[in-house]
Amino acid sequence: MIKYLGSKRTLIPLILDAVALFPRARTVVDLFSGTARVGHALKARGYRVLANDHNAYALTLARAYVEADRDEVLADAARLVRELNQLPGRAGYFTETFCVRSRFFQPRNGERVDAIREAIAAKGLGPGLESVLLAALLEAADRVDSTTGVQMAYLKRWAPRASRDLELRVPELLPRARHGRGAAFGLEAAAAAAALEGDVAYLDPPYNQHSYRGNYHIWETLVRWDKPEVYGTACKRVDCRTYQSPFNSKRRFREAFAAVLARVRAPHLIVSFSDEGFLSAAELTGMLETRGRVATLSRPYRRYVGARIGIYNPRGEKVGRVSHLHNREHLFVCSEQALPDLAALDPMPASAGRAGARSDRPS
Repeated sequence: MIKYLGSKRTLIPLILDAVALFPRARTVVDLFSGTARVGHALKARGYRVLANDHNAYALTLARAYVEADRDEVLADAARLVRELNQLPGRAGYFTETFCVRSRFFQPRNGERVDAIREAIAAKGLGPGLESVLLAALLEAADRVDSTTGVQMAYLKRWAPRASRDLELRVPELLPRARHGRGAAFGLEAAAAAAALEGDVAYLDPPYNQHSYRGNYHIWETLVRWDKPEVYGTACKRVDCRTYQSPFNSKRRFREAFAAVLARVRAPHLIVSFSDEGFLSAAELTGMLETRGRVATLSRPYRRYVGARIGIYNPRGEKVGRVSHLHNREHLFVCSEQALPDLAALDPMPASAGRAGARSDRPS
């Protein structure tokens, strides 16, 4: 999966154990699904997953990793991946925008992206199979980009991986979960909370000023294929200027999150949060206590790779200093019922806290 700021790759075993505290759970609602890494892991455990995210690239990844079932799409996906890998490159919008006007990709790989994306659009595929192919293209492009893991800027010097040839691979598709077919939705979080019902709700909201649409604007454009006007050195979509999630605003976060909590249709909640978020652990606990009993687990976590490398301006010059290399990730478990003992979940190998990078995937 693609590199992603806020990835929960190393926390997934703990999240799965937390869901397993509720043995009667069959359906899990993931309200901020991102790259669908957590939803994919839950599906592999047999849960029916309802994944939601308002960004188009995240919806596409959830359709591929949560909604699509391997037996239904694998043969066609494998055939089409082989076909698309044979296409010669053809320069178009993507090459001009992200290889000429900016330097996120080598031009020859940009030309391949253009050719493959146009071919996918021309096939008129159903949403499941199309999403699988788009996920394959996103991941292929991610393997040859020249960034620190976010698309706010590109590296001054080409990353070694940028010299590799772009190649599609069939995503790691799963068979249908034993508790039922998953589904993907593209709603705002409060609307999804009111519409989707499950036994457990998993919430991993944006919790600081970093906008996922701004950080991954190239993936948003590649999925929508709307070829928008762009601005700035990073060639961001113009809607990055006009749209701001309330979850990226310190002033608006509390009200927005409270609105989601009030609407969640599940007796058990699991919330992932960081000490770099807009609320303290105590504040978040207080909010969750309106829904039931709360217990908290905390883990040391390495910050995403861009933070560890340093801070650079648009000209590629290093500016400022990195204040810290680690943060703490909190997992809040909230239930309307008495909580099971969380002590068994608490131990964690020291290496796990050191190995986790917030940009493992990309979701």
